[in-house]
Amino acid sequence: MIHDLGYLKDLGVNAIELLPTSEFPGDLSWGYNPAHIFAVESSYGGPEGVKRLIDAAHSQGIAIIFDVVYNHFGPSDLSIWQFDGWFERWNGMDMGGIYFYNDWRAWTPWGEKNRPDYGRPEVRQFIRDNALMWLEECRGDGLRFDSTIYIRNVYGHNNDSLDDPNNLAGWGWNLLRWINDEVEARQPWKLTIAEDMQSNPSITQATGAGGAGFDSQWDAEFHHQLQQALVTMNDEDRDMDAVAGAIGRRFNDAAFQRVIYSESHDEVAATNGKRRLTEDIHPGQADSWESKKRSTLGAALVLTSPGIPMLFQGQEILEWLPFGDQNRIDWNKYDIFRGIFTLYRDLVRLRRNWFNTTRGLQGPHCSVFHINNRDKMIAFHRWQDGGSGDDVVVVLNFRNAAYASYQPGTWRVRFNSDWNGYDAAFGNYASYDTTAEWNGADGMPCSSNVGIGPYTAVILSQ
Repeated sequence: MIHDLGYLKDLGVNAIELLPTSEFPGDLSWGYNPAHIFAVESSYGGPEGVKRLIDAAHSQGIAIIFDVVYNHFGPSDLSIWQFDGWFERWNGMDMGGIYFYNDWRAWTPWGEKNRPDYGRPEVRQFIRDNALMWLEECRGDGLRFDSTIYIRNVYGHNNDSLDDPNNLAGWGWNLLRWINDEVEARQPWKLTIAEDMQSNPSITQATGAGGAGFDSQWDAEFHHQLQQALVTMNDEDRDMDAVAGAIGRRFNDAAFQRVIYSESHDEVAATNGKRRLTEDIHPGQADSWESKKRSTLGAALVLTSPGIPMLFQGQEILEWLPFGDQNRIDWNKYDIFRGIFTLYRDLVRLRRNWFNTTRGLQGPHCSVFHINNRDKMIAFHRWQDGGSGDDVVVVLNFRNAAYASYQPGTWRVRFNSDWNGYDAAFGNYASYDTTAEWNGADGMPCSSNVGIGPYTAVILSQ
C-alpha cells in the first residue's frame, strides 16, 4: 500500500478507509472475523507495519480510517472464548462463557453465539480501550464502526425503544455513546463513522441530545437510489424524483453527516451475489459505452452531492472484477482506461476546490432546482457563502439523448464528462460557457441555456 500512495495522491484521495486490520484466522480474509482485536493482522505486517503505513500516508497528506468490528468476535481462534472454563448451554449449543451472551442474545448474522456481552462493564471497557488504541497508539485519523445496528439491536431492527428486549437493555447503545464521547473529549478532530444502514438520524445526533454521537454514517439509501437510476435498462424507467431525494437528503440538517458512494465492498462482492457497477450496467460488457457513461455519471453525482464522498478501490480505472479477498486490482486497466482515471481525478479536484472556482462543492448548501422526469434531467445548486468562485451548478442527463440548449453573469464549464479526452468513444458533445439573464425559471431568478451530451454531467461555476 505504501508503494501505491503516490497513485492515490495523484487521484486526489485524502483519506483511506481500510477494511478491518485486527488479527484474524489465516492470512486471507476481509477482516470481519476478528480473533484478537488488539493485535494487527500479522500478514499485513503487524503493529510496526501499520504504523509505517500511517507515517507514509500522513507524509502524503492522506488520513487513515480504521474499520472496527464490535458487533461480533470470531467465531474462531478466540482466546476469550469460554475464558475461565465456565459457559452455559443454550438451544443445544455450548456458549461462549463470561464475556459473551449465553442465550438468544448471542445470535448475529455472522454466527449463532459470538456477540460480546455489552452488559458487562469489563467487556465495554475492553471495546472502548480498543477503539482508543487505533486512534492514539496507532495514530489513526478515524474509525468506521461495522454494522452498528447489530450492536444496538439483536436482530438488526431499527428500533430505539429501550423497552424492547431486542435492544440489549440499551447497553450496546450506551457503549457507542461512551466511545464517541471519549473521542470527542480526547481527540475531537478525528472522525467516527457508523455503518448502520438504517438512515436513522439518531446515529449522528449529539449524545447530549440523546443520539449516539457519530460524526457521520454510511447513507445506504443514497447508494440504492443512485444504483437504481444507473442500472435500470430503459431510460423512461429512471426516477429523477428519487435521484433528487438522494442528492438533498441529510441527517439532523447537517450536510456531512453522511458518507455517499456508488460502490462499496459489500455492494460489489461476488460472495454477496453482487457485481461491480460497470458489470451491473451491462453484464458481460463492463467496458461498453453504456457502462462507461453511466458509471462516470454516477461518479459525478457522488463527487458533487453534499456529503462525504467515498470511492471503492479500482472504480476509477473501470475495474469490473468482483471484490474478494483473493482478487487483486488489474493494474493493466490503469493504462487501458487512463482517460477514465483522469475523469475521476478532475472530479476530485473540483470537489476539493483545487482551482478556487468550485468552493460551493465543499459547502453545506444545496438546492435541487430542476427535476425533469420526461427528459431525465436533474440540476442542482451548491454553495458555501455564494458569489464568484463559490456558486456551482451541476446538470446531469440520465437519458441517452443530447440537448443543444437545454443563472446574471457568465457561467463557465468546469467539467463535461462527455469529453472525448476521457474516452475516445465519448461524443464530445458541446457544453459551452453560458450567460445567465434575468428571466427566472425553476424558482431561480435567472436562467440560461446549457448544452449536454447523453448520460453526461456538466459542472459550471462563475
